[in-house]
Amino acid sequence: MDVERTISTSADAAHAWSALADVTAYPRWTASMTSVEPLDGPRLDAGARFRIRQPGLPTTVWQVDEVHPGVSFTWVNAAPGVRTVAYHHVEPQADGTTRIRIGLRQRGPLAGLLALLVGAKTRRYVRMEAAGLKAAAEARHPHR
Repeated sequence: MDVERTISTSADAAHAWSALADVTAYPRWTASMTSVEPLDGPRLDAGARFRIRQPGLPTTVWQVDEVHPGVSFTWVNAAPGVRTVAYHHVEPQADGTTRIRIGLRQRGPLAGLLALLVGAKTRRYVRMEAAGLKAAAEARHPHR
């Protein structure tokens, strides 16, 4: 299953990244997450792990795979039969706005079954997270 959402924000890329990189704050701006608990400290560094609780889904542990400060990060959850990679990008635009792109890719022998069981919820949660990130970025950049 592949799910992606792209949204534009009036916030500049620095403010969008600031909201995006503060992963423990996600539950404050999206109802798709009830908690994000750092297991290795709160910094968004490669190798850092976070326990995430989401309504109607099992608790999962995500490990940060790559971080390009100010631009993007990916984190990975590996469960029996499925590996999920979630990616997050901010891209400054010429007019001072920012394009935000978030999504996930699921692969493995159980990915198709998982898509049938929770695909609609996953798509809804990605939409919620994109909208919440837009609002959080704009709240950090109130002058636009």
